[in-house]
Formats: sequence, structure tokens, C-alpha cells
Amino acid sequence: NEPQLLLPWQRNEKNNAIIQPVTPAKLWESFLRGNFPELIANPERDSNLWFSSYIQTYLERDIRLLRQIENLTIFQNFLRLLAARSGQLLNLSQLGRDLGLTVNTVKSWISILETTFQIVILRPYFNNFGKRLVKTPKVYFTDVGVLCHLVGLKNYEHAAYGPMAGAIFETAVVSEIFKTYLHQGVEPQMYFWRTSDGDEVDLVIATENGLVPIEIKSTTTVTKRMADGIKKIQEGLGKKVTSGYVIYPGEYELPLIKNVTTLPLELL
Repeated sequence: NEPQLLLPWQRNEKNNAIIQPVTPAKLWESFLRGNFPELIANPERDSNLWFSSYIQTYLERDIRLLRQIENLTIFQNFLRLLAARSGQLLNLSQLGRDLGLTVNTVKSWISILETTFQIVILRPYFNNFGKRLVKTPKVYFTDVGVLCHLVGLKNYEHAAYGPMAGAIFETAVVSEIFKTYLHQGVEPQMYFWRTSDGDEVDLVIATENGLVPIEIKSTTTVTKRMADGIKKIQEGLGKKVTSGYVIYPGEYELPLIKNVTTLPLELL
């Protein structure tokens, strides 16, 4: 049997690790290429052609099996618009207006994407379970390569220094954690946290030991202010919240402030 991959908050001890740094070019090129086994196993394969074929096959075979969608062109436009919103609050009405669709149609198509594991939906964390189901969620693509392809990014510089850099990095982190839980046979209990005062934590994971708060930053330069949201949720929810992490593309797993540790993406 293969050893089970544990996430940092599932381990008994911290690594206090220094990892071998990955150059920005290699990191962002890996995002553009995504995590499908065929592309990883065959580095010479043209990823743009592969993604084009994958999306076409998905549209013509999987979507048609699940739902009778007459206009696949509009559905493909829907995919592209949704990709541009990865990491953002999911505004169904706005999506519908942009595409000339009803809110119910958008909801139906979102459901298809979630059912076929194309996207991850993060709902806001509330003590009241009912509120989690009705408040506005956030959406992420499960493969960062598909995301980059859909928004037309073809080289790492445009991805790393363009307006979607933060969203791409955040999508990479959320999807990696989501898939790790699935591979463990565990239903991911993943949320985000936001208050009416504007305090926010990118990712909150419900575990048997409490809520694990995580901030996701695409810069290698970390500052204590990056932990402000984690401090707020720790103060607000008290003992329900465990120590937190700031995940970033850097080298060091080290204490940032009390009960908050920096965590290199490579250690996920």
C-alpha cells in the first residue's frame, strides 16, 4: 500500500522545514500545465492542444450525458467567464446577465461542474449550518491548468504578473488541499470566513481538532500583517480555532506570529 499523504495540520509534528526553492518560472509553468497525469507523464505534450481536446470532449460527451444543453458554445462561454471569477464570490445573477441566461440555468450548470469535479464550491463558515447553505459561496477550478487555459494564459510571465496571479495561486492551493482529502477518502469540510466588518480568512478547514484557518499569499515576501485575518478568527471564535497557516511560494516553514506558521506550497 502507498503511504497516505498527510496535510501539515494532520501531522503530529511540524517539519520546521526549509525546502529546495522552485524558481518562479518553474512554479508558474507548472500551474499553466496543471495536474492531469497525462501532461505530467509526457512533458513534451503540447498542453494547449491537450486542454482544448479535453474541454471539447468534456462538452460533447460528459455534458450531453448529464444534461440536454442545446447550445454548447454558450456553455463554453460560461466556462470561460466562470474561470475568470475563480477565487471570487459567485454572483449567479451577474453571470446570468452576462450570458443572457436565467439564474436557474446558471445554478443548474454550476451543479453540473461541481458534480463532475470541475470546480470546488467554498461556502462561508457560520456556526449556524443553515446559513452556510444560503450565503454567497466562492468558486475555484479543481485544475489550475484548465483555469489558465480557459482564461487564455499561455506563458508564465502573463500568469505570474498579470491581474489573475493571486487567484491562480489561491486556486492551486485550494484545489491541492481538496484533492488530498479526496485521496484520503475524506469528505473535505472546507469554507472561507468573512465578517460584516471586512475581516476575512481565505480558507477554513473543519477538522476533529477544530477549525484550521489558512491565508493564501502569492508573494515570497511574508509580513506579520498577512496573519491579521487569522488573528481575528482566533479571537472571534476562541477555542474552536486551532493554530493557522500562511501558505506562500517561499522556502521556510517558520513561526510568523503566535499560533500562525508560514507554510511553503511545496509542503502541501
